[in-house]
Amino acid sequence: MAVQQGHAPAAGTPTLGRTFARLAPFVKPILPRLFFGFLCALAAGIVALTIPQVLAWLVNNVLHPEGKDSEVWLAVGLVAGLGALEALLVFLRRQFVITPAARLETQMRVRFYEHLQQLPVAFHERWGSGQLLSRSMSDLSLLRRWLAFGALMLVVSTVTVITGLVLMFSSSWVLGAIYLAGAIPISIKAFYFRNTYRAASRLSQDQAGDLATAVEESVHGIRVIKAFGRGRHMYDGFNSRAKQLRDTEVVKARTLASFLLYVVAIPETTLGLGLVAGLWLTAQGELSVGALVAYFATATVLAGPVEGMGMLLGMTLTTKTALDRHFEVMDTPNTITSPQDPRTPANGRGELELRNVHFSFPDAAGTVVPTLRGVDLRVRPGETMALVGMTGTGKSTLLALVPRLHEVTAGRVLIDGIDVRDWDLIQLRRAVAVAFEDTILFSSSIRENVLLGAPDLPEEQLAALLNEAIDTAQAGFARTLPEGLDTVIGEEGLSLSGGQRQRIALARAIAARPRVLVLDDPLSALDVRTEEAVTEKLRITLAGTTTLIVAHRPSTVALADRVALLKDGAIDDVGTHSELLARNEHYRFVIASLEDEDTNVLEGGPRA
Repeated sequence: MAVQQGHAPAAGTPTLGRTFARLAPFVKPILPRLFFGFLCALAAGIVALTIPQVLAWLVNNVLHPEGKDSEVWLAVGLVAGLGALEALLVFLRRQFVITPAARLETQMRVRFYEHLQQLPVAFHERWGSGQLLSRSMSDLSLLRRWLAFGALMLVVSTVTVITGLVLMFSSSWVLGAIYLAGAIPISIKAFYFRNTYRAASRLSQDQAGDLATAVEESVHGIRVIKAFGRGRHMYDGFNSRAKQLRDTEVVKARTLASFLLYVVAIPETTLGLGLVAGLWLTAQGELSVGALVAYFATATVLAGPVEGMGMLLGMTLTTKTALDRHFEVMDTPNTITSPQDPRTPANGRGELELRNVHFSFPDAAGTVVPTLRGVDLRVRPGETMALVGMTGTGKSTLLALVPRLHEVTAGRVLIDGIDVRDWDLIQLRRAVAVAFEDTILFSSSIRENVLLGAPDLPEEQLAALLNEAIDTAQAGFARTLPEGLDTVIGEEGLSLSGGQRQRIALARAIAARPRVLVLDDPLSALDVRTEEAVTEKLRITLAGTTTLIVAHRPSTVALADRVALLKDGAIDDVGTHSELLARNEHYRFVIASLEDEDTNVLEGGPRA
């Protein structure tokens, strides 16, 4: 699967404020609980700053020859009580914010998944699955942790430091100014740190997404890797990507470490200077011993928030890039949608018509490549039409236009006289069932896979529909599995053979009871005799259903009512198999090519 190119932040990357402002609709419902959590965190910080003031009172008023023991125990009780109150407030802060933050994460994750389901196939062809997986899982987990901890504590730490500075200035403006002076170099360093760390964070998250894509592709393609003995090659490629991610993480960690060096070292240095200045002021009688003790106790309390602000700033920047990545996908418009006033035929017969259909798509270099150039084709109601052509002529692309998996560039696709763009999407895709050559099954039971697109029917009718679909697709083998039709198949159905997977996928299309059946060579893994049996059963079970099938085998072509020849992106001729053999030289060449290909496959071994 192709991975989106250009992971670096694009020009015009939103600012920190704009990115987090987009969270407002999600945060608004949980704002009261977040606010109470903030108050608890803020109160905990204020309580922590109160303890040094108690110590100052203890030194100035109690610790002298005339001091009373009761006053000492009062100070001890106050400190212990304040400590217990701080712990309680921290506990309450967690209780207030953890649940709503988790709910917000779930809400955004479900919304993200829903948007992915709605985006057109062209989007998924451009994006690596690992990139989408990392955006839906790890990026939103970062948001939850930041919302439940990082955001609150960053604000609380800022308020705590400001409050602490006020208390320091109230003790001595000289000592307060010395401590505040340390903020200047930290602010300068923070300006450069922000840009460097944000870029490293974005690169790290994108590389992690690419690595996830590599793992997923390797797991899904493990049979191919083993069959060709390319395990070492795949390992080397993965190892190289893993090392790139490691190097980026190291750069990221070093950037944060260098910033923390400033954040920790500068306040400690100013504290040392404050000690010298404080002792001199005390010796001059301009500062009491209690005030000096309170200053250093306050500085000790501030050490945690000041040092933590560096980590919290890094966490905030990482979350910002995670949100940017998330909204990159959410901002992708869904170009294939239902119209405001959809139309549906009253008495659908399943007539399919393509009028002057054009389709183009951009290649890897961004150049627009025309695939279909004015296709005109009419499939009569209840007719089975085979679509043949040389490789790369756009047969599969043409089929994808019928259920609007892709959108026509020009022209019209009509079902029962109504343009598919005028249909409600859900109704359209209930009327059109699709079976692909590359079979996709889900990690659930055979029953659930077959009934995926089935109409809503009572239990008994669904059971009858399931059995009919299984029998029509010649998939009776499913009943002999350990748990019958309730057997859970492995991921993508890899526990089944290719032919078994194709028959289950065909049964799924049959169970949908479509008006139009679109088949992209779904019987390629079956032998000719089984294919003939399936086709005959299809004619009976889906009598009246219009079928358009891409054929890569002469036997499939011979079983169709009529054949359409696709050449150079347009329909070159339409007729019965015999008629086209008699009058169209290119058709004879295509059929001869199909016969050679089929012979080569059969000589290579029996089909499933």
